[in-house]
Parts: sequence; structure tokens; C-alpha cells
Amino acid sequence: MNRLFKLTVGCLALGACLGNTTAAAQKFLFDVPHMQEQAVTAGLIHTYDGPWEFFVGGGVASFDCNGDRMPDLFLAGGSNPAQLFINRSLVAGELKFEKTSIGLSDRDASRVLGAYPIDIDSDSHMDLVVLRLGENIILNGKGNCQFTKANRTFAFDGGNAWSTGFAAAWEKAANYPTLAIGNYVDRSAPGSPWGTCEANVLHRPMESGQLNYSQPYLLQPGYCSLSMMFTDWNKSGIPSLRITNDRQYYRGGQEQLWRIPAGSTPRLFSRSQGWKPLRIWGMGIAEADLNQDGYPEYALSSMGDTMLQTLDPDAEGERPTYRDAAFEKKMTAHRPYIGTDLKPSTGWHTQFADFNNDTRLDLFIAKGNVEAMPDFAAYDPDNLLMGDANQKFHEQGDKAGINLDRRGRGAAIADFNADGMLDMVVVNRKGPASLFRNHGAKTDWGHRPMGNWLAIELNNGKVNTFGVGAKITIKTGNVTQSRMVQIGGGHASGQAGFIHVGLGVAERAKIRVQWPDGDWSHEYRVFANNFVQIPRGKPDALYWYPQPSNP
Repeated sequence: MNRLFKLTVGCLALGACLGNTTAAAQKFLFDVPHMQEQAVTAGLIHTYDGPWEFFVGGGVASFDCNGDRMPDLFLAGGSNPAQLFINRSLVAGELKFEKTSIGLSDRDASRVLGAYPIDIDSDSHMDLVVLRLGENIILNGKGNCQFTKANRTFAFDGGNAWSTGFAAAWEKAANYPTLAIGNYVDRSAPGSPWGTCEANVLHRPMESGQLNYSQPYLLQPGYCSLSMMFTDWNKSGIPSLRITNDRQYYRGGQEQLWRIPAGSTPRLFSRSQGWKPLRIWGMGIAEADLNQDGYPEYALSSMGDTMLQTLDPDAEGERPTYRDAAFEKKMTAHRPYIGTDLKPSTGWHTQFADFNNDTRLDLFIAKGNVEAMPDFAAYDPDNLLMGDANQKFHEQGDKAGINLDRRGRGAAIADFNADGMLDMVVVNRKGPASLFRNHGAKTDWGHRPMGNWLAIELNNGKVNTFGVGAKITIKTGNVTQSRMVQIGGGHASGQAGFIHVGLGVAERAKIRVQWPDGDWSHEYRVFANNFVQIPRGKPDALYWYPQPSNP
């Protein structure tokens, strides 16, 4: 690592050096990753297509289905069959994927809008919740990328709705997760689609010895959900359910925040409780604690705008009163950032990640016209808003190379070749899926790594094995970062596996975990540039070393 690179990343990691730079120079105090599209050469050949019911959706699930800890991919197909691809990438090498059968019937593999991985039965094999136009499906993982349809086994009613959102959380003392399904337009209602939103559904496990979801609860009213997530917005330890909704079809509706107290009836937060009505074309949602005050911010994608909701500091008591901070953080993405089309953008999947390993979170937004809406941009490339040391964001999608002329929908950001740099897959409507390999910073003589990193996996024990709902705190020098282990958010897309953290120039880090039940771990000291597992109650972190190649 050369001296100039150390100085630049060190300034970012420590928040220093800014007094010696101009405002214009501060904008470029970060590396921009070179993202090369490799879908065809990698063997990831897939298209999401179909009539108007598939204008929305188009998700992807990223998870390890064969136990090699490398992220495999399940892609929704709409009117095309959904497909499963096993990761065969060489470590630190070219991306490679191999299509394999997932074992679904032709009927069940069709009309798929999205999918989310989760280990429902805590057997260390990832299961898959598949969202469809029609019956939703739980696929029970059996290892070695083998699955069985488990709706009857788990007493899960997949319904017959138009399902576009999902989230899951383990409620207090529960052995199994609570599953939330977000539904879109009620196609059977008179006057559909206008003003005919389907109710969302909460599937709580029955208090019995076996997994049983036989008594679902309707979350009414529903306002045409396109994304949802469980979130501990007030640091209470009790997750609430946040839902973002599409105003195109609801009447008198708004964004929603549900209080989900364990063992009690869910209740909507109201205006009198501090909730401000917000009406947008809500499509995707992502959460991050950008200023490390313990309270998460929320990036909401929409048509014509992107919002960053943060708790209003003037709100009285523990009230969910939010204000929009997108303009002050330069997180607006309301028009295409390149080209001549000045019409409003259409945002879908949103996800925070540190693409350049500088300790600052960046924001990816998948973009694409709904179909052929003349009032919105036709050429609408995906966004890569990169964070700086002042908690401001700067568009770098064109410099990174992700500004393709495609209509993005769902996405997943993960390290597909175990080189410590985040890659990305994007599902596009009526076009080939995009697969971007992160080569690092581009230079006149090639590429170089952008900073140190960690990849963290939790082992919570026999229940909720992968620690969904846990908070991971990572400290390097005077920089503190946090990550939540969540199932939900994005747009019809979920992922599970290692949690990626950029460390800048730091060569070591201290990790603490607040486990899902609220208990804190002791401090783990680990070396940078490693994959580590934190086993609950164990004195030391475990290191995992990827093999030079996969079979």
C-alpha cells in the first residue's frame, strides 16, 4: 500500500485532514471501485419478464446453500422460471456460477417475484421464502442446495395474493421466527387495481413443540406494500415493522409503522403517537445508523425522489417522528445523473454497503422505468452514492461502471469471490441480469485494493442460529461502526451470510455483539482482511480461510 493511499484512507477513517482541503477536493477523498459486468462470462444467464403483474418484483436471494460459505443465487423470473445458481467463483478470481435445479415444479417455479433466505428451523441449512403471484412457498433447505416444499409441514398458508415484500424476526423467547408478508394490489376486488390494496399478513409460530404457522394475522389496512423490515427504531429491544407502500394504488393511505409487542396484538403507530403521515411511491427500504447514535436512518426509494428519514431531534419522548435529511446529506437521486433525459427517476432496491472499504457506508439504488411511463426517465441508470467523511454522499455510478441502459429491480451486494471487495448482482426487467465484479480502484497500471476489511458471521446457538436481530459493533481506533443482522428490506430481495465491514487502514478491530435477546458479548480482537465467526459464549473468534478454488 503506497503512502498516498494510506494518507487518503487514513483521513477518511479518522475524520481528519479535512481542514487542509477545499470543499471540492473533499468530494474525492475516497476510492471509486471499478465494477466490471461479467454475467455472461460467469454463466449467470437470466431474465425477469412478464405482463403488468411483473412490473414490480424481480428479486434475488443471495445465500450459501451448499455449506461452502460462498454466496449462491436464486433469481425470480416472473413469467420465466426462477433459477438457482451455485457459486463456482475462484477465490480472488473471475466470477463463475453454475445453474442447477432447485426441485420446484414448473407451476411453483413460475410467477415468482422475489425471495428471502432464512434458517426458519435453526438446522444451519438456509431455507427460502419465495414470493409469488399466487401461493407463496417456503422451501426447507436440506443441505447441498437441496430443498423440499414445506408449506404443509410448517402449516404455512401461502395464500393467493400478489406478494412483493417480506421480513422476519424472532420475537422474545420464541423458538421460531415471525414472518411478515407484504402484499400489493388485490386483483380480485372490484375496480382493481385502483384503491384495492391487499392486507399484509403476519405469521406467528404457534406455541407448540413443532413448527406451526396455522393462525396468520391480517395487518389491516394494507396500502400496497413493496417492501418491509423489522426495525428497532427506538432502541427498545422490541422490533417494529416498517412498511413502505406504493401510493399509485391506495386511497387515503400512507407509509406504516406497526408496533409488534411479543404475544400481543399488533398496533399501528398513529399521528397522536408522533407518526407523521408520509405518502410516496414507496418501492424499496434500507436501514443504517449513519451517525452511530444508536437510532437507524432509513433510505426510501420512490418515483421522482429518494428519501432519507431520520428521527427528528425535536420530537418529544419516544415518538416515531421523522424528518427527511436527503438534501442535507446529498442523497437525492431524483433524476438520471448521466445522459440527456431530465425526467424523474424510478428507484427500486436500496441497500447500504461499504464498496471501497473506507469505513463509510455507500448507498446503491436500482433504477428503471416501471414499463414505458412517458413522464419518467427511460434511460435511468442505477445509482452508487458513495459516502464521505462528512456523512455526505456523492454519485459515482458512471465512474464505477454500473450506468447500464437497463431497468433495474432487485439486487444483492456480496463478496462473491472472497477477495474482500463487494460485488453485486442486479435483476433487470425484460433484460439480462447484471453481475458486477469489484476489481478495486482503477489506476494507470491496473487495479489495487481499496482498504482493509472484515467479514463477520454469527453463531447464536440452537435457536436463531445465525443471530437475526443481533447488532454487531466494530471499533478501529476512534471509529465505531455497527451492522444489524436482518431479514427484510430492499425490493423483493434478501440475503444471508457474512456481514461485510470496511476498516480503512486499520489492521485490527474490536468486535462486540448484542445478541437478539439483548445480552452483550465480551470483546473479540481480530485481524483485518479475514472471514471470522463469532460463536456465542466462546472465548475466541474463529477464522475461516477460503480455499483457492471451489470444486
